[in-house]
Amino acid sequence: MTDRDRQPEDTSAAAGEPVVSKPYIMPDDPEPGSVELLQKEVAEARDRMLRTLAEMENLRKRTAKEVADSKLYGVTGFARDVLDIADNLQRALDAVPAEARATADAGLASLIEGVELTERSLLSALEKHGVKKFDPLGQKFDPNFQQAMFEVPDASVPAGTVVQVMQAGYTIGERVLRPALVGVAKGGAKAAPAANSNEPNGAAN
Repeated sequence: MTDRDRQPEDTSAAAGEPVVSKPYIMPDDPEPGSVELLQKEVAEARDRMLRTLAEMENLRKRTAKEVADSKLYGVTGFARDVLDIADNLQRALDAVPAEARATADAGLASLIEGVELTERSLLSALEKHGVKKFDPLGQKFDPNFQQAMFEVPDASVPAGTVVQVMQAGYTIGERVLRPALVGVAKGGAKAAPAANSNEPNGAAN
């Protein structure tokens, strides 16, 4: 065998060390430990922090609203039951004719005054808890706050005007606790649209 036939020896194989190629790094992917990578991680961490803060603020607002609604509307069932007492007081006052009031003796006058005082105290206590009475007499009929029981032929007022209130209505917060039971005019000119349909017509202050 001549020197020409001899193959060159593989020095790396002789040393017994495997040859490992360096992994390819994308141009947009910074090398580990580089300033660019640290800046990217800081930006991502800041973005996560801002998102978490926004979510916590939204949760705080939702929780505050739920607590406020619970305080306001938590007495709905109780308030609805108390309305029967207010109705009975109003019926007692309506049962006394105007002539009898004018000529009432001291005893009857004191009784009437006591019933009126009790009714005012009850309505005041309800208002402290967000319950308000409204009487839509003379206002345009609003099905969101009133329930029409019958129609009254009356050409002296625009059609759709509330001409009789059989039972006053009540609201609690922005919700209707009980609609008013009313009689609505039939005939006459068409009633003008309400200025704000979100407010109960004739709401008591």
